[in-house]
Amino acid sequence: MNVPVIFDRKAVKLHRDRAARTQHATAPILEAAADILLDRLDDVMRSFSCALDIGGRGIICQGLERRKIPTIACDLSEAQARCAAAPSICADEEHLPFAPGSFDLVIANLSLHWVNDLPGLFHQIRSILRPDGLFLASIPILPTLRPLRQALEMAELAVSDGVSPRVSPLPTQQSCVSLLQRAGFALPVVDTETLELRYRSLRALMADLRAAGESNALALRPRTIPPRLMFAAAAHELEDKKAESFCMPLHMAILAAWSPSGNQPQPLTPGQFTHSLHEVLQKQPQPLTKD
Repeated sequence: MNVPVIFDRKAVKLHRDRAARTQHATAPILEAAADILLDRLDDVMRSFSCALDIGGRGIICQGLERRKIPTIACDLSEAQARCAAAPSICADEEHLPFAPGSFDLVIANLSLHWVNDLPGLFHQIRSILRPDGLFLASIPILPTLRPLRQALEMAELAVSDGVSPRVSPLPTQQSCVSLLQRAGFALPVVDTETLELRYRSLRALMADLRAAGESNALALRPRTIPPRLMFAAAAHELEDKKAESFCMPLHMAILAAWSPSGNQPQPLTPGQFTHSLHEVLQKQPQPLTKD
């Protein structure tokens, strides 16, 4: 099957290479997202013997080490792989180099949204998990960066004859659910978390995106220098002159799903129940009424 090339993977790698030296500037954001994901792991009442950390920037593997979970880190960027305290390899997450049933935990924190073939990657992750293994991930979803996209589009239209793709497309919460179901995971759960971020200027926002390796890596991105007035016009759209900062929240889908196993709970088939809802409601205490 031909997979649409949405992202320039060479650019993604270069951005992550550079971010290995600069992402400390966005450490509070990256660590807050990692804490949310690791808190979900703490809610799981079982132990893990071998974990794969995909693109964790050295943060996730530290959290797994504190929880005594043996971990292998994997990253498209060799520089990022070296950030991990755990054993690590440089490998393209679109082609995971692991045998089926290698891990009982695969975890990915804000590292899957630059992948061209997410359905294929989810199938690979399910394959490398042992039966009843856990897949846990956070993915930026819409409406993250929507105000930035709209401001850039309006600014570019105002100073030129068209609009160029400058902000990465992101999935929705429902599309994440569909991806897990399509890949054949069991007991999929997808909920959302939001990190409320504020910026004093468009320049500060763009600096954070660059520092974290989140610059534009779209395959169809413009290769020319943008119009001179475009970013000034976009800043005028975004920056509220009556306030010291503007809001740019990070919306995340938190994915949790299991590799199928025969000992997992199974949903009841339609009509397969033991109690009538009518009978249950009839047994409920009636509310008191006053004349």
